[in-house]
This record gives sequence, C-alpha cells and structure tokens, in this order.
Amino acid sequence: MKNNYTFHKIVSENAIDNLNHVNNLVYLEWVLKAAEKHWNKLSSKIINQKYVWVVLRHEIDYIAAAKLGDKITIETWIGESVGVKSDRYVEIKRGNKLLAKAKTTWCLLDKKKMRAVRIPTDVLDILN
Repeated sequence: MKNNYTFHKIVSENAIDNLNHVNNLVYLEWVLKAAEKHWNKLSSKIINQKYVWVVLRHEIDYIAAAKLGDKITIETWIGESVGVKSDRYVEIKRGNKLLAKAKTTWCLLDKKKMRAVRIPTDVLDILN
C-alpha cells in the first residue's frame, strides 16, 4: 500500500461497552484518529493554514470483536482523490485478524471561506 500509515493501540477499559467488547463509536474514533495522524505526517504548516478536510461519509464494516487488553493495529491509506473529494481506507486488526474496515470520503475546504475547493496539485502530490 502506497503512503500507508500504521499505529498501534492497546484496548483500554474505557473502550469497552456493555457487551464486553470495543464499542462501535470507538472504532469510529480510531478511524478519525488514523486520518488525523496520517494527514499530520503528510501535510505541512502552509497547507494546513490554507485547507481543512471535513467528512462527507463513513462506511464501516464490523467483522469481529476486540476485547479489553487486545493489541490493535490500525492502518490507513488514501484512495482516489478527484475534484473536491478524497477517499481514505482504514483497517483495524488484532494480529492478522481483520476486526473492522472503513472507507471515509473527505471533502477539502478552503479554510478561510469554509467552502469546498478542488484539490490543488500541491495537495494531490502528497496524497498520491
């Protein structure tokens, strides 16, 4: 996977719901955290002063449960980026076992005007 970003978490007690597994909202938090961490690694101060990303859509497939103390790997990469939109993928695993996968569609905004803007070349270059 090109330009992928990976980080790890240990499932803590505050991530567990009344069914004794990681709550669905925690998976969503991990998806958002993956995007934030990856973007911060790829981007620059100048680009961040001009633009901001907002979510248009999340699609999450929950495949298996994560439990307290599990060592989780969260991996993300950027898919197609066209016009004002960019797709991001995230996989959440315990070892080699896929627990959840997500596709999020993001829209680039001009930070001052807070309006959608076609992804400029300097941003496309770091996305690809």
